[in-house]
Amino acid sequence: MSKSIIIISIVFGLFIVCPRMAGMMHVINKNFEVVFWKITILGTIISIPILMLMVYIFANYGIWGTLIFCIVTDFGAAYLIKEVSINAAIETIVIAIFVIAGVKVAPFIVEWILPVFKT
Repeated sequence: MSKSIIIISIVFGLFIVCPRMAGMMHVINKNFEVVFWKITILGTIISIPILMLMVYIFANYGIWGTLIFCIVTDFGAAYLIKEVSINAAIETIVIAIFVIAGVKVAPFIVEWILPVFKT
């Protein structure tokens, strides 16, 4: 296994850990009596094909297709844990808007900041 594969895998693992994930983990931990490390490992295994599908959707349908897919998965998760409410729907839409904004604005910010690092 090459050094770059290990480094990029670590980077990917760090991307997966995010405030949104922490919030969902808190909801699960608060509402269900589960052995958390088992849920984390099993959930990670279950997420592998879903992540691969998301990458495929992104490659073929762009950010909008991916966003729709992610909103559907969020609603699916909320439905399964009986947390669906108007608040959950609105929060999902707000998060989606910030994701779109981040993906669209990030390249402009990089172009603006990059000259600082090249000097």
